[in-house]
Amino acid sequence: MARKRAFPEPPSIDPVALTSLAAGDPGDLVPGADLEGLRFADVDSDTIDLARAGLYETHLANVRAGRIDLSNATLAEIVVEGGDFTVARAVRAQLRDVALRATRIGSAEVYESTWRGVDVVGCRLGYVNLRGATLEDVRFTDCTIDELDLVQATAARVAFTGTRIHRLDVQASTLRHVDLRGVDLGELGGVEALAGTAISTRQLSDLAPALAAQLGITVLDG
Repeated sequence: MARKRAFPEPPSIDPVALTSLAAGDPGDLVPGADLEGLRFADVDSDTIDLARAGLYETHLANVRAGRIDLSNATLAEIVVEGGDFTVARAVRAQLRDVALRATRIGSAEVYESTWRGVDVVGCRLGYVNLRGATLEDVRFTDCTIDELDLVQATAARVAFTGTRIHRLDVQASTLRHVDLRGVDLGELGGVEALAGTAISTRQLSDLAPALAAQLGITVLDG
């Protein structure tokens, strides 16, 4: 007899191992660039425009910008470490095997993007707009997020550990094997879309009034 798979299934994420990288020239960070096997370190700029670019096996270390644009870009086997961005745009970008570490982002416009094998560790994120995005095998660890907008997103094997989310919105989303037990959650929008998630007993208690309202249950004492 086949063994029943555990629920929720954890994300399957391969470590991003980058070796023998050449020093990158900040002047090459332009729209439509095709960059591979490079390390960009200690870059400080008002604007970095990498729209429609392709970045492969690349390390961005201590890169700071008021605005970075990765819209419609492709990122594969990328490490972003110690970044600081007031505004980050990655609309309809493709992310595969990406590690985001110890990075601060004020506002992230990443709607309709695709994330596969993305590991987010120790990051401070403001508003994260992932509306209509597709997330598969994604993990958030020791992060603080002001607002995570997953409206109409599709997410599978997404997990949170030691992460604080002030507001999470999952209205009209499709969730499978999404593990919310490691979230310290302030406010939730879209309680009706929680099918396919795992929550803790404490979270269930916190969500009881919203669940009762969604089901049309009136709770009376006595």
